[in-house]
Amino acid sequence: MLLPILRWPDPRLSQPCAPAALDDDLRQLAADMLETMYAAPGRGLAASQVGRLIRLFVMDVTWKEGQRSSQVFINPKVVELSPSRVLGPEGCLSIPGPVTEVERAETVRMHWTGLDGQAHDTVLTGFAAICAQHEYDHLDGILTLDRLSPEARARAEAEVAA
Repeated sequence: MLLPILRWPDPRLSQPCAPAALDDDLRQLAADMLETMYAAPGRGLAASQVGRLIRLFVMDVTWKEGQRSSQVFINPKVVELSPSRVLGPEGCLSIPGPVTEVERAETVRMHWTGLDGQAHDTVLTGFAAICAQHEYDHLDGILTLDRLSPEARARAEAEVAA
């Protein structure tokens, strides 16, 4: 089922999320979030973006190139961020319009629970690392706008309002 995506400046997007419980409702929510993400069309979606303030996000960084490889992250934790940084363009389904330049760690080591209840621990690199950090930020109530200089934020906000 397609879910409505909250749009900035909805205050729920700035709230930190509570831990998620793995149950049938969460499994259905994850399936609905993936369907919504693909239809949007995006590469990641956090539960807070669909009004559920729990620590859950989904992503698929390869589907636009023709191969689906969806991932579901339940109660993810950033274990380590690399000191090397990259600056790159990011868009957000909750902030339609502007693509902003955001600085992120080049690699991120994350720990999370999958839909099967198993613990996962891996190092993400490239676009997967950037996407995971973007979605993880949503779980802490942080938007791409919050990572911009005051001038860049003002430009992005004006573009959304236009």
